[in-house]
Amino acid sequence: MLRYTPAGIPVSEARLQHRSALTENGSVRQVEVEVAVVALGDAARWLEAAGVGTFIQVSGFLAARSQRSKSPVIHINTIEYLEGNENGSILQKED
Repeated sequence: MLRYTPAGIPVSEARLQHRSALTENGSVRQVEVEVAVVALGDAARWLEAAGVGTFIQVSGFLAARSQRSKSPVIHINTIEYLEGNENGSILQKED
């Protein structure tokens, strides 16, 4: 859900799900993880537009949720829509 800071900056928080199969020590391993993400400014609007079930690729940085909580959260800088757009991939770049 899109919200705004007291300074009027848009903020969006979500959870991203990743699934893949990797080879580890000669064996195929199924990997599945869910991670918290946060986006500010234009990236927050792009994240809100993605919707549930949209395939996206994000870049940013990993940080602790807060000074009190060391749980990891990815701060999104860029979002690339990988499918589901009638005009092909849309890339939102950090300025």
